[in-house]
Amino acid sequence: MKFAPILLASAASAHTIFSSLEVNGVNHGVGGGVRVPSYNGPIENVDSASIACNGAPNPTTPTSKVITVQAGQNVTAIWRYMLSTTGSAPNDVMDITHKGPTMAYLKKVNDATTDSGVGGGWFKIQEDGYNNGVWGTEKVINGQGRHSIKIPSCIAPGQYLLRAEMLALHGAGNYPGAQFYMECAQLNIVGGTGSKTPSTVAFPGAYSGSHPGVKISIYWPPVTNYQIPGPSVFTC
Repeated sequence: MKFAPILLASAASAHTIFSSLEVNGVNHGVGGGVRVPSYNGPIENVDSASIACNGAPNPTTPTSKVITVQAGQNVTAIWRYMLSTTGSAPNDVMDITHKGPTMAYLKKVNDATTDSGVGGGWFKIQEDGYNNGVWGTEKVINGQGRHSIKIPSCIAPGQYLLRAEMLALHGAGNYPGAQFYMECAQLNIVGGTGSKTPSTVAFPGAYSGSHPGVKISIYWPPVTNYQIPGPSVFTC
């Protein structure tokens, strides 16, 4: 295994950004309704306020756009290595060594353009961990950077933040080491029935540095049952 340090070093700067959102086949453009940073680095401190919607040391750019989405439909978070990346090959998304789960959360807010996302109100609506030897991030990397997320049909209409996340575990044998990549999109969700009220968690607060899905060696012993961090997925 003498090659491992070289492999990990070469992958150390292979970061990613949730750069745009696609709704009904229409991409709203890089930074259009998504708070994107200029730098593609991760957050590693789960107790940092930046674990909510990214932030220092990767300050994000505000956007005045709020994207209207129909409750019950799927939206697609588009991930790219950098904001300037135009391709969709695996290396245009994130280095394939960055293995881990994908997740998505919503938070109901009064004003999606001004709410920081920090604090309570978040509920998980999607997760994809480790199944049949394949990680959730690998599916996105090998799938043109497309991260499909279904908006629940039973939530109340209104403005929300959508937090799409990829967690890279290649250096997670110790904490800090896991790399959290997330940005927040600004949504106006219409047509929701409001028949169910989700239980919510806070960012920071939802993750722990000692959680077995955050502090884990994915190389040895071989992973057989991965526990995704955070709450269970809300269902209607």
